[in-house]
Amino acid sequence: MTSSADEDFGLMQRIASDQKDAIEELYDRFGSLVYRMAYQTMPTRADADDVVQEVFVRLWRTSDRYDPKRAALVTWVMLIARRHMVDRLRRYRSSLKPSTLEEGWSPASEQEQEPGLGLEMEERFGAVMDRIESLPELQKIVVKRAYLKGETLKQIGIELNVPLGTVKSALSRALVRLRERSSGEEQAI
Repeated sequence: MTSSADEDFGLMQRIASDQKDAIEELYDRFGSLVYRMAYQTMPTRADADDVVQEVFVRLWRTSDRYDPKRAALVTWVMLIARRHMVDRLRRYRSSLKPSTLEEGWSPASEQEQEPGLGLEMEERFGAVMDRIESLPELQKIVVKRAYLKGETLKQIGIELNVPLGTVKSALSRALVRLRERSSGEEQAI
């Protein structure tokens, strides 16, 4: 192990033994990174705040499982954060009423016009969200912010501190992947 990996392992061992300064050190190192990811992913700022707190509690509870041979500490922290956010978004999405997804859209009025259409739209939305969730992190963030939040690519680049060309490439690659997965699912039907 490198000295950095040794330091990371030592930090997690100190957290496992409930040393308060070690938990604070972990938060100082990764708190802003986890918050930025949560803020970009979660529907509200309050949700992002809650997620950060929950992620660090989970890190504290699982600190004895950290193995520097399997992943760098930053990778491990972000994997735990991502898993937690995905779980939380799934719970949020399952409690979300379809009418809140699109202003003015009412499943009842569409079902009156064509029975089963509301359910079909809800299933399609869920399938699309599942495909988006499976994208690499940057692609997923860019798609969500551009298409679900209506942000411009320039805004996304500025907020993520990523060059505009990188944002455009991530969006382009994401759309290609989504199209491939969509056409692959259609062929399987």
